[in-house]
Amino acid sequence: MSAKMSLGTIALILILGVYHLPGAAMKLRNREIYTDNHTNQMEDKLAQTGYMDISMKLVSANNQFAFQLFSEIHKSQSNKNIFISPSSIAIALSMTYNGAGGKTQEAMAKTLNFQGMSLEEVNHANRQLGNLLNSLNSEIELDIGNSIWTKKGTSFDQNFLQRNQYFYQSKVSEIDFNNPQTPDIINNWVKDCTEGKIAQIIDKLEPDAVMVLLNAIYFKANWEQEFSENSTKELPFNLPNGRQKQHPIMFQSSENLYYEDEDFQAISLPYGEGRVSMYIFLPREQVGLEKFYQSLNDKNWEDWMVMFDYHKVNLGLPKFKTEYEVTLNNVLKSLGMEIAFDKRSADFSGMRLTPPELYIDEVKHKTFVEVNETGTEAAATTSVRMGTRSAEIVVNMLVDRPFFFAIRDNDSGTILFMGEITNPET
Repeated sequence: MSAKMSLGTIALILILGVYHLPGAAMKLRNREIYTDNHTNQMEDKLAQTGYMDISMKLVSANNQFAFQLFSEIHKSQSNKNIFISPSSIAIALSMTYNGAGGKTQEAMAKTLNFQGMSLEEVNHANRQLGNLLNSLNSEIELDIGNSIWTKKGTSFDQNFLQRNQYFYQSKVSEIDFNNPQTPDIINNWVKDCTEGKIAQIIDKLEPDAVMVLLNAIYFKANWEQEFSENSTKELPFNLPNGRQKQHPIMFQSSENLYYEDEDFQAISLPYGEGRVSMYIFLPREQVGLEKFYQSLNDKNWEDWMVMFDYHKVNLGLPKFKTEYEVTLNNVLKSLGMEIAFDKRSADFSGMRLTPPELYIDEVKHKTFVEVNETGTEAAATTSVRMGTRSAEIVVNMLVDRPFFFAIRDNDSGTILFMGEITNPET
């Protein structure tokens, strides 16, 4: 049987509320009407400068945001299992960014590292990246869904909605927020997008809520190199508190991309034909996760990615399953987005041109991940991969203590998911 990795994530239930400011003046911005002709002109312009340059700027911005976001989450939740989809969060915030104006737009651009990119470049790069991620081979299932749910009877700027429909393939639905069945309707969309792995994200809608913006990602793939169930053993896993617990560890011996330095061991485990891989970073016993995180940033990450080389690796990896939920309001405020949550100061005039004012009420992220040995039987494969070999060196890597991991699209460099496992559960 092949070891299977399956996960569903719903990122950013981003709920926008209204703030009724008595006597508020209507905010207007000079904005172009979004037409097919305008789109074609922008396509031509970006084609001249190079689509790939634009999309790589976005990937770099997203990955920088990913490590900054993870660092802030870890500060408040140390020694806990964490699993997030920074790509999912970045997509949803990019959709929201289309409605931001003034200082709110500036703050979001700084947080998302969009400085130096125009809104049009951000949108076109997201569309291009989405198309690239949707072109994965048949052995890897990656489904990305976006939706915007607006309160019935509340008007929104059509340019904002149309941009999200075109660039993010977002479903836009007007619905009665006062209907007690509405949360179930939205939750069913989430359930469908995540193949039932996440069944509920909304309990109720507050009276001030006028829009719910959602992004969902579902990923499922088989390892390129199988683990044998017969090799799985119950072994001690060292917990952060110094104690140990018996836990099932999967074993395989294979030739994989591997890198190590004085602080950690790292291995790349490919899915399918190798387009997507899980990268596992195991800090040395004398180092630990906390010290490792001091060097975990986007620059070092890119440096590490080119250092991996093929080695014969005897790997022991724990099976694990984690359901994770986090409200990101405080995290995003710490990263510079305070104004977007401020009822009096937030500027989302790009979403609607008339009062009452809009602000972000809640940013909620919910994920599920499972790595185990159940699933379909994989066919035998033989692959030839070019690279420098050190076949005579056999490396042992037993993941029996807290570790960091990330799932990366190797073609674009996009980090789809990242997390830490300090106490594995199955």
